[in-house]
Amino acid sequence: MKLHLLAVLAASTALSACSVFEKKAPTPAAEPACKQTTKEEIAALFDRWNNSLQTGDPKKVVENYAEDGILLPTLSNKPRLTQAEKEDYFKHFLEKKPVGKIDMSHIQIGCNVAKDNGLYTFTFADGSSAPGRYTFTYRWDGNKWLISSHHSSLMPEKATGAKGKKH
Repeated sequence: MKLHLLAVLAASTALSACSVFEKKAPTPAAEPACKQTTKEEIAALFDRWNNSLQTGDPKKVVENYAEDGILLPTLSNKPRLTQAEKEDYFKHFLEKKPVGKIDMSHIQIGCNVAKDNGLYTFTFADGSSAPGRYTFTYRWDGNKWLISSHHSSLMPEKATGAKGKKH
């Protein structure tokens, strides 16, 4: 009986030790859920950005950008990679009191990303205006949509009286 009890005890100890060292199949990382959105919601992100321009506060504008986002601005040759660089650009841009208006928009939506490409016109406090092309790329951060890249450039051809072949 003692021998039988000793054998059972030894077997259960051995099996317990095996389970400690048992390799388990890794569990696949949970796939991030895709944020459900609409073209209207993405279009409204331009309004959010444009409204932040109206505050005159560069910090408010920069709050729309992801920390690792890039700004390739209309009126500067320097790419703006950091929040401080973006803030510096908007500090000077906001002096002109710009108001943006979308002239044409093409929105594409993916999983937690969206792109809004098109044409816009800025009107400034002095009455001048500047038509341009834009690309906003947005990324859902789990809480809100942020601009991960923003490219803006003046139109390459004059809007009126442009001569030469159109492409």
